[in-house]
Amino acid sequence: MIAETVCSAVSAAGLGIAAVTAYRKRFLAAARIAAYALVPLGLVMTGVVDWLADTAFSPTAWAGFGVLGVSWALFTTTRVVERRRGGTRRERRAARAAAEREAVAPAASAPSLGQGTRPAARPTAASGGDDDFSDIEAILKKHGI
Repeated sequence: MIAETVCSAVSAAGLGIAAVTAYRKRFLAAARIAAYALVPLGLVMTGVVDWLADTAFSPTAWAGFGVLGVSWALFTTTRVVERRRGGTRRERRAARAAAEREAVAPAASAPSLGQGTRPAARPTAASGGDDDFSDIEAILKKHGI
């Protein structure tokens, strides 16, 4: 009974503030304040406040929340362990079988007979690095640093 009275008073105060805000020609803010002010009243009218009050003082409800917490912790722990191991048992078994089938082919270590082309020479990194530093120096000089 007290919770309903408090929620109604909060709603009435919020609607009063919304009216004052609307009087000051700030209609968008007044509409937003009125929306927030009507939430406690709506919760009282739907019975959520009664349900919350009954739940808050019920040891059985708190024990239920504890059981849900343990359940969540178990789900999270098993998920972390599963990710660390690399999937479920069936997935690990399938990956192991695929690795055995696709091991090294017998002719994989034989040398190739054709002449390969040499890879292109890589450009030196020193010239590219100087350009980067000159850009940084120009920016710092521009800002007087």
